[in-house]
Amino acid sequence: MIDTELVAPKTVVNANGDGPAVDVSGAAGRVFLVTLDITQIIEQESLEVSIHGSADGAAWGAKPVVSFPQKFYCGQSPMLLDLTMHPDVKFVRAHWEVARWGRGVETPMFEFGLSLKEVSAQVLREAAGEAKAPA
Repeated sequence: MIDTELVAPKTVVNANGDGPAVDVSGAAGRVFLVTLDITQIIEQESLEVSIHGSADGAAWGAKPVVSFPQKFYCGQSPMLLDLTMHPDVKFVRAHWEVARWGRGVETPMFEFGLSLKEVSAQVLREAAGEAKAPA
């Protein structure tokens, strides 16, 4: 069961960048919970985080597998990363882009972390069953 960090908690960034490659080829399933946790920001800035896939950990697709909506505030944002439609993806990594506007310092600053946790087949079956159950 994969349970790891794509970006270590409380990582401070002030420029666009990429996290390290994480091998997901050993996952029993191909569905993961990705949680973005923004713990500190400054005003008038934005953070865009996406997850890119790779077959070999060296060549990365230009188009992300999944992207979070643009963020402006602190908080946690969970999202499912479903790789079932991407059987060639054996590695994933985070990519982030930061922007700042307005008065004051022009350099953006975000403190955030990004976790990756495999979702078990049992949990997926239970969720699918609940979704089909009449209200």
